[in-house]
Amino acid sequence: MNVFSHPEFDNHEHLSFFCDPETGLKAIVAVHNTSRGPALGGCRMFPYASDEEALRDVLRLSKGMTYKSALANLDLGGGKSVIIGDPRKHKTEALLEAMGKHLDGLGGQYIAAEDSGTSVADLKVMGRHTRHVAGIVERTGIDGRPCNGDPSPATAYGTFIGLKAAVKHKLGRDDLNGLKVAIQGIGNVGFRLAKHLAEAGAQLWVYDIHEDNMKRAVDELGAKPAAAEDILTLPVDVIAPCAMGAVLNDNSIPEIKASVIAGAANNLLERPDHDQALKDRGILYAPDYAINAGGIIDVFYERTFGSAEKSRAHVETIGDTLAEIFRRSDDSGRPTGAIANELAEERFKKHVARVSTLPERLARAG
Repeated sequence: MNVFSHPEFDNHEHLSFFCDPETGLKAIVAVHNTSRGPALGGCRMFPYASDEEALRDVLRLSKGMTYKSALANLDLGGGKSVIIGDPRKHKTEALLEAMGKHLDGLGGQYIAAEDSGTSVADLKVMGRHTRHVAGIVERTGIDGRPCNGDPSPATAYGTFIGLKAAVKHKLGRDDLNGLKVAIQGIGNVGFRLAKHLAEAGAQLWVYDIHEDNMKRAVDELGAKPAAAEDILTLPVDVIAPCAMGAVLNDNSIPEIKASVIAGAANNLLERPDHDQALKDRGILYAPDYAINAGGIIDVFYERTFGSAEKSRAHVETIGDTLAEIFRRSDDSGRPTGAIANELAEERFKKHVARVSTLPERLARAG
């Protein structure tokens, strides 16, 4: 397995592999950049087909977190961790405790949060052995209801805000009544997004690898079930991928009939050039790390003891950020993903410049 020459390696600051034979834990932690602050990102548990697939995922995801925090104007860096295994079969308290011990050994350069295959309860188990976990504090959520720290409501709400911004830009409508949306993945985030959309009057089609998740959306929200092979190619207005990444690729893009792609999943593009492929087909793509930043924003306010009101207001700026990305894309003719990267780098460099001149300013002031 190549690391430094890996196509997804981007001068990552830290990469660690951890194996605990007693519990069956096999995990990888990647820290991409800590210039803005400690690297914060989810801990994902997934039955990867190979170690190479897991490495590729954690390298891509950690870099994406650096850009996500910068684009959201947060004083955080980017990191991610993955546990190789089926969360419904292989997850145990002992395995999670072993993961917590490994995280503690990193000394705080990486802070873990909930992700696909893990929950607030899981992070609390890890937290028995480390304080470097986030999204576990009992508090008031952005919806004004008691919250156990789960960032999913904020991620879903931010995705809903971003989807509305994309629909307004592409379709010229503020009203979502009758809007046709296909959602791939009806887990913690996908279901909450579906609920926001249903309450706004949208028509929903859903798919999830777990039948009970689909049944819940059908029974409670009136959604229509769809097959795995059809969900991305239905004749709808919007596709909202909310499961795994790399679903926008050479096979799927030519078959997409929707005008807008706006979902909560990370790393939706299999390759960077798929950004241009979507634009060439006239499909408006809401860059994933821009639209799904609600969770990291909410966790940031938890760690800095900010109020639910401040967190909600910050999450709602996702719509403004996407509107700027869409305008720049229209003006320049460049795809939205490239514009999002450019805007994130602008905000990152501005932050670094501010920090680097701080000692000089303090010296002058003194």
